[in-house]
Amino acid sequence: MAKYFDVHPDNPQPRAIRQVVDLLKEDALIAYPTDSCYALGIQLGNRPGLERIKEIRRLDDRHHFTLVCRDFAQLGQFVKISNSVFRLVKATTPGSYTFILPATKEVPRRLMHPKKQTVGVRIPDHRVAQALLEELGEPILSSTLLLPGEEEPMTQGWEIKDQLDHQIDAIIDSGDCGTEPTTVVDLSGDEPEILRYGAGDPARFE
Repeated sequence: MAKYFDVHPDNPQPRAIRQVVDLLKEDALIAYPTDSCYALGIQLGNRPGLERIKEIRRLDDRHHFTLVCRDFAQLGQFVKISNSVFRLVKATTPGSYTFILPATKEVPRRLMHPKKQTVGVRIPDHRVAQALLEELGEPILSSTLLLPGEEEPMTQGWEIKDQLDHQIDAIIDSGDCGTEPTTVVDLSGDEPEILRYGAGDPARFE
């Protein structure tokens, strides 16, 4: 059974955050809120957890996983950013965007796109997600909690527990965080390419 944490969306309880981070460090798979839907999350080195996410979401090796980062300094450790891309990303973070960028050597190969050697990164504008990232001290490897065959992600903690109680280890319930996923922008080429339209305003990249 998954552990259930009822966490305030604006003033997350430090004790609950510490407990969830301790679980992450023990290779737990969690469901947690962001500014764009709930996400499944694990620690970077959690190989079994990665396979569990793939199984729950029925993902193949071409899926771009996302490194959810605390801030721009942390993001810069994991992706290569040119000056022009830096300005674009800086102007839109934190926020509801995921950026596809060339990965640095800090990113395990299994997390990269097999051909492009890219990875997704984002900085969420959500107090609970930020509290987790601050306590953990490294990115959370994440994927939107969108189940196979469903058109919209789940939005309620109790609903997630009801459906995934025996497939994940912990759920943070901070109330509804919307059904619209991030806008995904591929910045690995010469021109920005919007791969998915979502909660983030795409105008800057069109």
